[in-house]
Amino acid sequence: MPSSTNKCPSATGAAAEQGSAVVEFVFLAVLLMVPVAYLILTVGSLQGGSYAVVGAADQAAKVFVLQPDAGAARQAAEAAVALAVTDMGFDPADASLTISCDAGCLTPGTMVRAHVTLRVELPLVGGIPGTRLSAAEVESSAAQKVGRFK
Repeated sequence: MPSSTNKCPSATGAAAEQGSAVVEFVFLAVLLMVPVAYLILTVGSLQGGSYAVVGAADQAAKVFVLQPDAGAARQAAEAAVALAVTDMGFDPADASLTISCDAGCLTPGTMVRAHVTLRVELPLVGGIPGTRLSAAEVESSAAQKVGRFK
């Protein structure tokens, strides 16, 4: 009859793999969740930029046609773009406005088109000094007809 001198279980099998699942799970969760969270932040920032340019173009065209002269119209449109972009949390310096008209911009019956472009920065990267990385550039256009009666 063989005698057993070792009363402890061997180091092979289930006993050798105890305790490492939590460490592996935490490591993989962090490794996968950080890029997914950053992707969600980036898509949210792009969506906010899209909303900002749609509202900015629409309001710029509307206020442009209501002004008495071309200089005041341009200033009012620029102010409308700055306000709409700032409301969505973006820097007005990253937005640009282009106004185009069929004929004389404030002639009754003329179509005025406002085109707004906004550079959307990557989230969390703007806090690093000297970096200005862009996620995308979003743009929108709106048209408004100059009324016969002002």
